Amino acid sequence: MVKELDVKVSEVIERTAHVKSFRFLVTGEHDFKAGQWMLVNLNSDPELKRSLSISSSPTEPGYIEFTKKITQSDFSQKLSMLRTGDSISVKFPFGKFIYEDGFPKIVFLSGGIGITPVRSICQSIVDRKLSADVVLLYGNNSEADIAFRDDFDRMQVKYPNLRVVHILMCANANWTGRRGLIDAKVVKEEIPDYLERRFYTCGPPAMVQAMEAILLQELKVKKGSLIKESFSGY
Repeated sequence: MVKELDVKVSEVIERTAHVKSFRFLVTGEHDFKAGQWMLVNLNSDPELKRSLSISSSPTEPGYIEFTKKITQSDFSQKLSMLRTGDSISVKFPFGKFIYEDGFPKIVFLSGGIGITPVRSICQSIVDRKLSADVVLLYGNNSEADIAFRDDFDRMQVKYPNLRVVHILMCANANWTGRRGLIDAKVVKEEIPDYLERRFYTCGPPAMVQAMEAILLQELKVKKGSLIKESFSGY
């Protein structure tokens, strides 16, 4: 059931130089599923209301968190000015970018700020000790742009069935990981059993469209094995 709350910001966390998480405290059980999103309203002005993914997991008690890339838009700039104790209105949950049917092998293809619902889902899988075999291919421009890197490092230690592969466009000379874009070659090399898996792709619209084309046209993945969600950069 969708509910609307007036809440106060309890913590602001800088994930990267351009990405921030905003938490607010809640009591009782969480009424959302990992991967869903909420409407965030900074005041009564309808132009300052945006849809943002919940980056925390229902398994993390006491608070809910959403995360946003800070751009030059009015909404982003005013959101970035929020401090502990400031009030906002939130309405949630919405969205079907969720994992709940127990599919045994899944892949996340994500880029940039599209990692927010993926972080929620992966944390939920880890905390619930599910048996899913999970691979995340996460593309970014540079190493400094990797959001939730520490979180995913901890998850991989706690949950051996999760493997995270970072792919960078502009890596420095010290980077030993993959470089370039997520393409069919990367999927084949990192996930040899890709035809046995369900794919979740999330990120900027252009990336999601590119991933869909790679999966359906080049790799011949069945359309029913693809779940997608696009994030516009407002």
